This record gives sequence, structure tokens and C-alpha cells, in this order.
Amino acid sequence: MSIPDLWAVVPAGGSGTRLWPLSRAGHPKFLLDLTGAGHTLIQGTVERVAPLAEDRVVVVTGRAHAAAVRAQLPELAADQVLAEPSPRDSMAAIAWAAAVIEARDPEAVIGSFAADHVIPDGEAFRACVAEAVEVAREDYVVTIGVEPTFPSTAFGYIQLGHRLPGHSSAARVRQFVEKPDEARASAYLATGEFRWNAGMFVVRARVLLDLLAEWHPALAEGVRAIAADPAGLEERWPELTKIAIDHAIAEPAADIGRVAVVPGDFIWNDVGDFATLRELLPARDGMAVLGEAGDVLALDSSGLVAATGGRTVAVVGIPDVVVIDTGDAVLVTTTQAAQDVKRVVDALKAAERTALT
Repeated sequence: MSIPDLWAVVPAGGSGTRLWPLSRAGHPKFLLDLTGAGHTLIQGTVERVAPLAEDRVVVVTGRAHAAAVRAQLPELAADQVLAEPSPRDSMAAIAWAAAVIEARDPEAVIGSFAADHVIPDGEAFRACVAEAVEVAREDYVVTIGVEPTFPSTAFGYIQLGHRLPGHSSAARVRQFVEKPDEARASAYLATGEFRWNAGMFVVRARVLLDLLAEWHPALAEGVRAIAADPAGLEERWPELTKIAIDHAIAEPAADIGRVAVVPGDFIWNDVGDFATLRELLPARDGMAVLGEAGDVLALDSSGLVAATGGRTVAVVGIPDVVVIDTGDAVLVTTTQAAQDVKRVVDALKAAERTALT
């Protein structure tokens, strides 16, 4: 099933503040096994794309995490892990990888797939990517739109337009929509025209950089210069525009008819908070457990408990609770308040207790 001209780009950034205290700045969620699958999220991502890209995988991560990424992915050569000197958002990371790949193969197609997503049905995912590659060869920017299962307010949406002739399911993108409120999200689902924006993009490296040069010429020139002369990384990197790929490329390219979407009907989870993590884990009597089940005693309770600190955690008579014990920190909240956990990290930083973040 290998696609010879496809390179997989895996952006591995962020600190997963909504999953504190499991996810920390020094050991973020993509380096963790959060599903009990026996591999970390980034290992699962590379395993998922490997049948398509084989050894053509490039990971872009922060300098602080590069050693851990290399240790978890020993099959990658040294030049397949690009270490950012500082965070410059998704466009700089993906464009840098695209420039490196373009220098090796000017007609290469890249697929950008985040390191911290969970997709249980690898075959369905790869089938969507294979169609996306076919469309990308026609010089489209292609995204994969995930079938919504509920009116989420945590994701952006993609509105599908007319079908593209010659392809089994691809369509033009009418518009990208930012995270809506619940009423608008419900209205989107009722039309049948909207998909979740999972942030997956498939495009020729050359096309990506040429489009970027139209709207952000300094950024395109900068990453191409770094690819041509890696010694210039330290000097040029801080000058790169800090912007997300959606705003830099996807939205303006959609306005001129250059973006297509391939619908994906597989289960997708971005493990964005403890409420979504709970959905990934098997539950017994309503309680999901991460870690050793023998360390958790749940009586008349439901929700999620992670006991990774070596202590027994007992929960009695509390519905929809989240208890996370890592030994040096304990979080107690509810699944409804899961999106607010990042406020704890903000408070710790404000109090200059950064050792815990």
C-alpha cells in the first residue's frame, strides 16, 4: 500500500495543558501512552502512516523533546527529526519539513498528521489519505474532514462544496469555520454539509510553499533558505512568521478554490482533555482507569481515574469525576470542567511554580 511520492510529516508540539498533570511541558502528551495500547501517541501515529510512507517520515518537534522523540522512534534517521529552536506555530513547522522534502524531491506530496491523535481504524484512515494524495497531485491543498458524531464546540468545521469529478468522495471546500457555539454546531450537523477539521493536510511540498509565498513570502523564503543551508537555522528561525497553517494557507486557498476535502468516516480523537480521554479507555461500571486497575477503588462513582503515582486512589459516590494522581501533583475535577484544566497550568506559571508545569 506504499505510495512512493508520499512523505508523512508529523508535527509534534504543544504541552497538552488540558491533560495536566499527566502532560507537562517537559514530557507532553504525544510522548505518553494515554490509551493503554502499549505505545505512545507519536509511536501510534508513525505506525499508522508507515504502510503508506514507509521510511519517508519527518517529525518536527521542539528542541527540548527531540532526544525523547528519537528514543521512541529509533527507526528514523537523524535528519528525519527536525528540532525547532522555539515554537513558531504549525505553519513554520510544516513548511520547514516541506522545504526539506522539496529539496530532495520537488514533486513530492506531503501529508501532515499530528503526533497526538488517535485513530483506531488505520485501514480506513489510509484509504482516505490515498485518495487525498490523488487529489493533491492535481495541485490542490487537500484536508481530511472527519464525520461529526456530536455537535462539538471544541473543533473547527469544514463545509463541503461540489464533488470533484474523477474521485470517489473528494469535494471542494466551501469554507472553514472556527469553533462554533452549540446552537451553530447543531445547525451545521443538520445540513449534512459539515465535517470536523482535524488539521490533516495533504499537498505537494512545492504547491504548499508556492502558495505560502503568495501570502507570507518571508516565511516561505525563510524555510527554503534553512532547508538549503541548515547552518542558518538559528539566525532565520526567530524571524519566521508565527501563524497556524489554517490561517496561513487553508483559509485563503479555499477562497480561490484551491482546497479540497476527502470525507473520513473513521473514529478520530485528538485527546484534547480528560473528557475525550475517558471515551478512549475501557470503563467498568462507568469508571475508566488509566494505570494499574488495582490502584483504583471506585464505589458508586463514574468518570476517569489515573493513578500513576504509586498510591491507591479511592473514589466514593461521585459521578463524572476526574482524579489524576501523578505522585507530585493531584488533580480533582469533573468531565464537564475538563476544558478548564489549563487554568491550573496558567495559575502555576503565574505563581512561578514552573517545575510542576
